[in-house]
Amino acid sequence: EVQLQASGGGLVQAGGSLRLSCTTSAFTFNDYVVGWFRQAPGKEREGVSYIDNRDGATWYVDSVKGRFTISSDSAKNTVYLRMNSLKSEDTAIYYCNFRRPGVWGADYWGQGTQVTVSS
Repeated sequence: EVQLQASGGGLVQAGGSLRLSCTTSAFTFNDYVVGWFRQAPGKEREGVSYIDNRDGATWYVDSVKGRFTISSDSAKNTVYLRMNSLKSEDTAIYYCNFRRPGVWGADYWGQGTQVTVSS
């Protein structure tokens, strides 16, 4: 069974930084596309960033480019999201997601971690 555990959220002032992490029990970590979604009150969940562990390709939503950095550590089965220069609009619950392309049902979500940025 694949389980995900997200952590690292908290309360930070605008301009500050946080580092989120998500650890998985997935045995084939390197086969997954791993990343982060977020959902703010009253808004739909949106993709924030992902990294494809097969080739290292990354993607970021436009609003976080230049501020957020995603990385993964296969030795620890963990994906990280370093968030710098945080803005109030980054306030949301952040969810990690692991997806194994081509494998039916291999799409897993963490429990979410709250990020609150005060202005």
